[in-house]
Amino acid sequence: MTTPSQPDLNPAPVRYTAVAMLLHWVLAVAILTAFSVGLYVEDLPFSPNKLKLINWHKWAGVTILALSLLRLVWRLTHRPPALPARIEQAMPSWQRVAHHGTHHLMYLLFFAVPLLGWAYSSAKGYPIVWFGVLPLPDFVSPNPALADALKPLHALAAWGLIGLVGLHVAAALKHQFIDRDGLLDRMRPGR
Repeated sequence: MTTPSQPDLNPAPVRYTAVAMLLHWVLAVAILTAFSVGLYVEDLPFSPNKLKLINWHKWAGVTILALSLLRLVWRLTHRPPALPARIEQAMPSWQRVAHHGTHHLMYLLFFAVPLLGWAYSSAKGYPIVWFGVLPLPDFVSPNPALADALKPLHALAAWGLIGLVGLHVAAALKHQFIDRDGLLDRMRPGR
């Protein structure tokens, strides 16, 4: 604790670090792209193009998993900015719970979605060769029944993540355009 005559030598950051911002925005684009490709490829007839897009989807999933791990390590080792007191005090308690709960669930799904996809691919007997260069080990042994169980779980988790991303974006836009409290500036590069 500081006293009035003693300055705080380790003040809380006001904005996210450049690395945190980069990881946030790269993951946002990667997640939206992987989700879109996954939706698009689902209804395609079997073809070389479908196989190519499935591989891109898998590569994106593995990349999202790696970036999520990096993001989690960065967050655990670099103190993120707290909500400004004026904003937190103005929020009803349900919004504070939703704010923290949404972030925790998104982090959980950053890992669950790609891991379920990897497990599904392995159970189906299809290897993942990251960017066509690095063969990854099977997450589980080939098992058609397990693959049938994992596929809808992967899809459900992906839809859950997209729903939370939508909620996150809606909250950010509310803060920017309705509350006009500048909260979004904490994650905007170049500010």
